[in-house]
Amino acid sequence: MVSNFPVSLFPFLAWWPNVNRGTIRADLLAGLSNAFLTLPQGIAFATIAGMPIQYGLYAGMVPAVIAALFGSSWHLVSGPTTAASIVMFSALSGFAEPGSVDYVHLALTLTFMVGVIQFGLGIIRIGTLANFISHSVIVGFTAGAALVIIAGQAKHFLGLDLPNSTYFYETVQAVLLHLSAIDPIVTGVGILTIAGGLLCNLNPAIPK
Repeated sequence: MVSNFPVSLFPFLAWWPNVNRGTIRADLLAGLSNAFLTLPQGIAFATIAGMPIQYGLYAGMVPAVIAALFGSSWHLVSGPTTAASIVMFSALSGFAEPGSVDYVHLALTLTFMVGVIQFGLGIIRIGTLANFISHSVIVGFTAGAALVIIAGQAKHFLGLDLPNSTYFYETVQAVLLHLSAIDPIVTGVGILTIAGGLLCNLNPAIPK
């Protein structure tokens, strides 16, 4: 039996004794199936954040390994998120061109600083404050993030060559002013992709 003090410092000591041949096989299958979802998702998050796409792959793999070894929860998913990608783009796009070397340097510095701050907040258990955030605030934040993502990715969906902007209204205005330059092939592929995703998400009732 492992004492509580080492487990609090190294949480993987709690589940490591349960690892065997059967669990490794299940973990490999889970990792393979999750990779088909996580890897394309990581690329999309990197694009939203204004980073080269390979950094989305790094962010999708490295935090998951660290969280598995040192995370306090066995169920939480760790890695890049839509909200974090938007915040990074909004914070850094005014200082450097997204995707440039300077932008990457700023992004790495920012993520390191955020990691240090989060580590300090975790030590003092400040995460309990999240329990006091109302559901309406979460819904509003999620809806706002969705609108920002839609506006930011509209130029890619429509095949338009537009400058990056951190303001929602500027992005919408630029798209409306360039509607005549829409690429029908790119837009058609985007529409088919969305339609395919919606069809795959349908759950028809199974007849009894």
